[in-house]
Amino acid sequence: MRAVITVIGKDKVGIIAGISNTLAVSNVNILDISQTTMQDVFTMIMLVDISNMTISFTKLSEELEKKGEEMGLSVRIQHEDIFNSMHRI
Repeated sequence: MRAVITVIGKDKVGIIAGISNTLAVSNVNILDISQTTMQDVFTMIMLVDISNMTISFTKLSEELEKKGEEMGLSVRIQHEDIFNSMHRI
């Protein structure tokens, strides 16, 4: 099972490390990552494998949001099928 994580906020040192660590603690594997900085705005999309995570999806979402708040970022996670349905033209 896969999910999509989006991260948006002011660029600073440690964003990828902070989010990656939160995922690693819950046994979530990063499959693909795309990030860019436009002027001082950081954006990242991660495709992750949640098949073997050690906590519930809801708890993971809460942990990512909490980490985002600590870092001044907006962090959201969605199941891949929901993400794809929402972004179909």
